[in-house]
Amino acid sequence: MNGKTELQKVSEETMRFMRGKYKLDEIGNDKDELEFREKEETIFTIRIHQDCYDFHIDDKYVRVTDLETLESVKQMIMIKKNPNRKPLPKTHIHMSNCGHRCDLCVHYKGKTSFSAEEMEYARECCSAVYGVGDWVKNCEGCHFPDCTVKSAHCRKRKGIDKCWGCENYPICTKTAGWPPEIHMHTITADQVTYAILPYVKGQYGN
Repeated sequence: MNGKTELQKVSEETMRFMRGKYKLDEIGNDKDELEFREKEETIFTIRIHQDCYDFHIDDKYVRVTDLETLESVKQMIMIKKNPNRKPLPKTHIHMSNCGHRCDLCVHYKGKTSFSAEEMEYARECCSAVYGVGDWVKNCEGCHFPDCTVKSAHCRKRKGIDKCWGCENYPICTKTAGWPPEIHMHTITADQVTYAILPYVKGQYGN
C-alpha cells in the first residue's frame, strides 16, 4: 500500500469488502455515483468526490475520507444486509504466482473447479467486463501465457517468491485483473463472481 493516499486505500477496501462478501449489482451513472443493488433494491449509494466519498445508507449519510470512518460504514452495511456470497468450489484449486485462482480462470487448460457450462458462462462474463476476446484454455497455470515471462525476473530481483509479497501488489503492470477501486461503471453480480473475484487475492480462497 506504499505510496497510496488514504482515499485510495478507502476505495480499494470498499470494493474488496463489497465484492467479497455480497452478491450485488454495481450500478454506476458514468459520472459521480455508484449504487449497490439487489434486484431493484438499493442497499447503499456512494457519491464520488475528488477528496471524499459520501455513503448513503437508507436515510443515513456518512462522509468517508479514511479507513477508520469506513469501518463504521461497513458495520452499518452488515446490519442492513447479511453477507450472501458463497465461495466458488475448490475441487481442483490451483494458485498462480501472482495470487490468482487458476482453476477458476478462463485461460487455464488444467483441471478446473467449474463445470463446462459454468466455464462457458465465465467466458461470457469476462467478455462483458474486459471486452470481447478469444477466451481459450491455453495457460499452464500462471494466469496468462506470458505472465511468467513478465513477472519471474521481477520477483527474482526483489527476492520474493510470489507476487503478493510485493509492496506494489495488486496494482502492478506485470499482473492482470480488475483493480479493486470505486468506479462509475455498471457491472452485474455474476460478472463480479466469474470475471473479477477469481483474479483478486484474498477472495474465494486465494
